[in-house]
Amino acid sequence: MIQKFDRCDRRILTFPVVHPCEAVSPATLLESLITLSHNICSYQHKFFATQRRNAREMLRQIGILLIFFEEIRDHELSLSKSAVLCFSELHLAFQKILFLFEDCTREGARLCILMKSHYVSTQFHLLIRTIATALDVLPLSSIEVSCEIRELVELVAKQARKAKLEIDPDADSAMKRVILILNQFENKFEPDPSFIKRVLDYLEINNWSECHREIRILDEEISLECLDGSERELPLLSSLVGFMSYCRGVLFEAGPYGAFDQAVGVCDHKLLNSLNPEDFRCPISLELMTDPVTISTGQTYDRASIQKWLKAGNLLCPKTGEKLPNTELVPNSTLRKLIHQFCADSGVSLSKSRNTNRDITRTIVAGSPAAGGAIELLSDFLANRLYNGTREHKNKGAYEIRLLAKSNIFNRSCLIDAGTVPPLLNLLDSTDPTSQVNAISALLKLSKHDSGKKAIVENGGLKSILSVLKRGLNLEARQISAAIIFYLSSVHGYRKLIGATPGAIPALVELIKEGTSCGKKNAVVAIYALLLHHPNHQKVLEARTVPLLVDILASSHTDELFTDSLAVLSTLADTMEGSIAILQTPALPVIIRVLNSSATRVGKEYCARILLSLCNNCGDEVVSALAKDTSLMNLLYSLVTDGTSHASKKARLLIKILHNFQETRSSQLTTRAAVPQERFIHVT
Repeated sequence: MIQKFDRCDRRILTFPVVHPCEAVSPATLLESLITLSHNICSYQHKFFATQRRNAREMLRQIGILLIFFEEIRDHELSLSKSAVLCFSELHLAFQKILFLFEDCTREGARLCILMKSHYVSTQFHLLIRTIATALDVLPLSSIEVSCEIRELVELVAKQARKAKLEIDPDADSAMKRVILILNQFENKFEPDPSFIKRVLDYLEINNWSECHREIRILDEEISLECLDGSERELPLLSSLVGFMSYCRGVLFEAGPYGAFDQAVGVCDHKLLNSLNPEDFRCPISLELMTDPVTISTGQTYDRASIQKWLKAGNLLCPKTGEKLPNTELVPNSTLRKLIHQFCADSGVSLSKSRNTNRDITRTIVAGSPAAGGAIELLSDFLANRLYNGTREHKNKGAYEIRLLAKSNIFNRSCLIDAGTVPPLLNLLDSTDPTSQVNAISALLKLSKHDSGKKAIVENGGLKSILSVLKRGLNLEARQISAAIIFYLSSVHGYRKLIGATPGAIPALVELIKEGTSCGKKNAVVAIYALLLHHPNHQKVLEARTVPLLVDILASSHTDELFTDSLAVLSTLADTMEGSIAILQTPALPVIIRVLNSSATRVGKEYCARILLSLCNNCGDEVVSALAKDTSLMNLLYSLVTDGTSHASKKARLLIKILHNFQETRSSQLTTRAAVPQERFIHVT
């Protein structure tokens, strides 16, 4: 009866209410009203940052109506059709009130609700008027309740008709202060911290974590705003993010500088340090699961990933390889709640699988002039901290940069322009693992910007980053440094410079041996980028990279690391030296198996490319081995029809090579068979 909605799926102050079924019995409707009333009244003990006066009035009236509903139920009183209609309207209003209370008391939405005070007050007024209208048509005289209850209900109806729900004067003053502060940001004028503190005190935002939570909720609202396509509120929301980011970075010293946002580089996952990280990631995408579902084999995947797998015609379990007796997807609500709770507790912003994340290209410019001014002032503050602060200040500054630059191009630009790169590079020499990880993570985010790459290299940062890659204080720092190598390698000149640096490529290969799944991926894609500079091929081969990649393919994993390993092998196979190195491993049967089992078209294309290169570079030795595999020809014909255009072309060439080999061998066998017969031919 009462609709349940995931708050992550709706905008703040939206009311996705469903009208009760017309055929519902009066008793069911009444019971649902009582449940709703109890739920609303439970908010008496919750904190309303704003709308306190309006909330108190609404709670008082709902409390009286709850007594009225319970007396009807307890005495099993009958209800006329007009009374049922009235209760149905109240049911709609109560659902909206419940959503409104949820938003007004929601942790992390205090600033947002404050700045929408006029709209929220209007919603309170509309809902109390809805209650008044419903009670006006209620045939109260036909319901046999006590005189005291009847008088209370009549009083509620009378007061609801006359109610004037307005903004609290204190909330109005706080809202005006925020507007003044935003104007100061817009004019690049640094606000008085004590003036800001008055706003935060009113909202009871008292520490770094509460400030960070406000930013996350505002970011979610921006994502939903962009998804809706209206972007009408985007300037205000962006301004509020800038305001809270400034507060978090400047006003609050104590924070979890190392517990949140454990970036791992190219994989762009979170390293979940408590519980088991693998329980939170989808085995297919390796992304944090937002909607985990369990299939018939008992394995759990993210709904979007497994649906895509099944839609492609795959009827095997991606993890176990078992045949699926059915394709039923059972929601794993326990794991979903655990992930949401863990992310909420850790300050991790849970990305949504239904494309609700903001396109980062939207952040090339500031969302508003006030947001731009706030970030510029904050960037200068953090740069000064990194240069002149204590060890704790530098660690905090590096961590704040990690957060600011994570998914915002404008923020990266401001931080680079403020000169944060050189002191971050200096911080890589820290003997504190947390400081080193925060610094290398901040540099990773900045290296995604063209100016960031240039600043790192021109300030001699390559040497420091390679030092962390080889001898980082922990594995996380080494893995992140490999991701930076990948981004730097997108510039041709830097590929050459990195390849020429002694020990750079062997350090990446060592990470393939020792890293986590994401660490291995960071190293593999960095090597792939370096191979775009041809002289680096020989150095990659000398580091004995090929056996490690073949070992990855020989495992049963079907993830991005698997595909990236194929990409590196296909590039190495283009040369004679690379082909020979591949043939010195048990790669051929592995490649054929991958060609048969790969779930991705790009994976099959890489396999065809490797086999074609091996045939072209090593000749009959390889062709003869391939011709012995009776399954290969069917795989190649399938690739001609179902593969990408490049894969189809390579498959046709391979088929031609195999046909020519078979014809030549048949001709040779025929010739050999004919030679002995000529001895018995009589010549006159």
